[in-house]
Amino acid sequence: MLVHATELAPVRRAAAAQPLVCWLEDCRKDAVPLVGGKCASLGELINAGVRVPPGFALTTAGFRRFMAESGVGEAVRALLAGADAGDLEALEATSARIRDLIEAQPFSEELEDEVAECYRKLSVRCGLPAVPVAVRSSATAEDLVDASFAGQQDTYLWIRGIDAVLDRMRRCISSLYTARAIAYRANKGFDDAALAISVGVQKMANSYAAGVMFTLHPVNGDRSVIVVDSNFGFGESVVSGEVTPDHFVVNKVTLDIIERVVSQKLVCYTVDPKTQTSGAFEVPYERQKVQSLIDDEITELAWMGKRIEKHYGRPMDIEWAVDKDLPAGGNIFILQARPETVWSARSSQATDTRPAASAMDYILSAMLAGRKVG
Repeated sequence: MLVHATELAPVRRAAAAQPLVCWLEDCRKDAVPLVGGKCASLGELINAGVRVPPGFALTTAGFRRFMAESGVGEAVRALLAGADAGDLEALEATSARIRDLIEAQPFSEELEDEVAECYRKLSVRCGLPAVPVAVRSSATAEDLVDASFAGQQDTYLWIRGIDAVLDRMRRCISSLYTARAIAYRANKGFDDAALAISVGVQKMANSYAAGVMFTLHPVNGDRSVIVVDSNFGFGESVVSGEVTPDHFVVNKVTLDIIERVVSQKLVCYTVDPKTQTSGAFEVPYERQKVQSLIDDEITELAWMGKRIEKHYGRPMDIEWAVDKDLPAGGNIFILQARPETVWSARSSQATDTRPAASAMDYILSAMLAGRKVG
């Protein structure tokens, strides 16, 4: 699809003031317009001293350059103009046309060269040829305090080689226009024309175990505890709800494990060493009822969760992984951190029934009531 040069001039001038690709450590939490919520949060964590796998991002300037130079942007706007968010069948057909259109377009040589150079430097930095990476969408309306768009766009795990990275980047961009995402934005009143997406490329943790952590109790809003859910392999099985994960509740002050449920875990996501691709595999029977984390790892995770909550000043929803290729003491990584939105959105009156308003309140109220703490 051809686009007249005069139509590209404003896009190129705007992009000239912003990088097309940038390293995660160069981002802060106020970089959402440039790299989206997910990548901005990762950059903020890195600069706060939290252990995060290194990586880089195709910025929203790079996204807009791609959409303009390929001519896809105008075609997408025309297709969305006639879309009815209430007609799911028609919306699916529109989404399929948009996604096919985007994924068929090559990046410009300039964009390809910049991404390839960052991927080469990341591989050198990690000491691995064609380093395995996670390619993750990061929309500008994602992981925000007032709206959770988590899961609306795609993530691809254990991707190796620049051609595969570029292909998954286009798929991440096209996932901005899934039927579900289009309908969700329409219902929330977000303008598609003003929306942009960044794509993060992050060194893949070769996870022995992974999962999610909340710095409050997601069931009752209790802020005196940290809750950790885990399974073997990558965290996909926990995030997607495919397994009943191991469940640990940790006292936020003492870091004692006060509740422990070890589940039978039938499936985990990991890498196939022969094909070098990720997928779902059956957990061997003898490991299905084995605790996926040792207690020291649970304690370290809770400590990291406290640091992240303190830095952001609010309860957080965190994804993490334990890398089996690195020694203990430096092998737990934070993969994502977003504000917790369910209990945080409720008024203090609505949460008065929870055990305590803070960790110290919990300790004091327990002592006054004569209960054993931890």
